[in-house]
Amino acid sequence: METAPPTLRDRIIDVSSALFYSEGIRGVGIDRIIDASGVAKATLYKHFRSKDELVVAYLKSRHQRVIESLKSHLLSPSLPPQDQVMQVFGLLENKAESDETFRGCAFLMAVSEYGNNAEVVEVARRHKACVRDIFSEILGNAGPLPATDIADIAGQLALLYDGALAQIMVQRTSAPAAVAGRCAAALVSAWMARRPGDT
Repeated sequence: METAPPTLRDRIIDVSSALFYSEGIRGVGIDRIIDASGVAKATLYKHFRSKDELVVAYLKSRHQRVIESLKSHLLSPSLPPQDQVMQVFGLLENKAESDETFRGCAFLMAVSEYGNNAEVVEVARRHKACVRDIFSEILGNAGPLPATDIADIAGQLALLYDGALAQIMVQRTSAPAAVAGRCAAALVSAWMARRPGDT
C-alpha cells in the first residue's frame, strides 16, 4: 500500500517537532516555525489555531511514532519475556547511541516546560500508559497470570524505562539504558521464578 504524500500540516508538525525537541517548546516561537517550514502565517493558523494546539499535535505525532516503533520491533511470543524486555531497553540504548539529536524523553521535557497545559499532560500520560501496556503485553505472553500481577510488574518496568530516559537526559550517554535493561531482566526473571504454580 502506497504512503500518502506529506501534507502542509504534516510539514508544519515535522518542522515544529524538530525545533521543539532540540531547542525546547518555550524557546521556539511561531515566527521561527513559519520561517523554518516555509509556510505563510495564515497557512499555519489555518491548520493550528495556536501554539498550544501545535504543541499537542507535535506530542501526538511523536507518541504515534514511538509506540509504532516499539511494537514493530517487539511483541514476539516466541521469545521469553526477559528477552523481549531486554529488547525494549536495547532499542533505547541504540537510539541514545546512534541518534545525535536524541535528548531523552520528549514527554517528560514537555511536561516540565508546558505542564500548565492540560492537553499536554494528558498526551504525556497516555504515552506513558501505552509504554506500560507494551510491558504488560510482553508479560502476558508468559501464560495466563493474574492481571494484578502483570500490572504490578509492568508498572515497575515502566518506571525503570522512565528512569533510564531521565538519566540519559542528564548524563548524555546511553549507559543508563543498559543498566536499566539488566535490572528489568532480573526483575522479570525473579517474577517468573516465583509465579504461582511454578516449581
